[in-house]
Amino acid sequence: MVVNHYVQAPEARTLPDERSLSSPPQKQQQQQKQVEELLCEQVTSQSQGDQQQKQETPENLSKDPSLTMPSSVDVPFNIDWIFPKLRQPSKLWYFISQIVITAVGLFSKFVLVFMNRTRVHNKERLVGLVSKRPKGVPLVTVSNHQSCFDDPGLWGVLPVRYVCNTLRIRWSMAAHDICFTNKYHSWFFIYGKCIPVIRGIGVYQEAINLCIEKCALGHWVHVFPEGKVNMTKEEMRLKWGVGRIIYESPKIPIILPMWHEGMDEVLPNVEPYVLKWRKRVTLNIGQPLDLTDFVQDLKNQQVPEPMARKLITDKIQDAFRELRVETEELHRQQNK
Repeated sequence: MVVNHYVQAPEARTLPDERSLSSPPQKQQQQQKQVEELLCEQVTSQSQGDQQQKQETPENLSKDPSLTMPSSVDVPFNIDWIFPKLRQPSKLWYFISQIVITAVGLFSKFVLVFMNRTRVHNKERLVGLVSKRPKGVPLVTVSNHQSCFDDPGLWGVLPVRYVCNTLRIRWSMAAHDICFTNKYHSWFFIYGKCIPVIRGIGVYQEAINLCIEKCALGHWVHVFPEGKVNMTKEEMRLKWGVGRIIYESPKIPIILPMWHEGMDEVLPNVEPYVLKWRKRVTLNIGQPLDLTDFVQDLKNQQVPEPMARKLITDKIQDAFRELRVETEELHRQQNK
């Protein structure tokens, strides 16, 4: 008998926290008006021909490729046993994880700070939310994905007391067919606080469930919403898994968008996959997004879940567009 460890949040009533208690009425009205405008746009778009209607209706949104489970997805190594260990880590897990996190954290700091020249803009935003956000409020960081070294490499910019602390550092999803191909690799990434995600089977899978559970505990979860290393650097439609994490978390996370340039030069995406020296990296931390009222309005108006996930993900996509333009300019100036 299979037992589901995660029960979908009951039309996921959000729990009150310091943000919702202090939210002014004007902000709530503005968020509600924004939801209504988005819904009106959706209804309008549905009337503009059968083809567009097919693409935009909630029924067809639920048939998005990212929500279905193709039978062709290959799982080279059984990962079912991993999730119980990550749900309820033992004292031994914490001890070994601390060793792994410390080693990886110091290595990441050496690569980004000493081997290469990394400039971080608005670093205080990331450090502040990692260390001082309201008690019990989860943090979801989102960033573009240019290199296999993005995580853990980017966290090398954090102070040692955070990057080398298994109780402080992020949980992150990692590709099952790259990081979890045998038991030795799997144990290493388990202790590194990585959650195996099966790309191509949609948002309803154990990796997303576990991320929601970690958010419920007030932890920090990092997501690459592009869903893969974007080697062409084209603008991609973000995957809706991040929308589900935010929508179903009992406490709506603080969302912190980030954009970086140059990581694909530190570890190129071509063989022999060797770390480089004296490259320039730019990391830009955006403004935190507080979607508490926006998400609550979606629930109050009973917006269908596929549509709600899309609208939430669109907020992140918009933030990415602005942050990308700003970061690319900062990177160009650094390379002058």
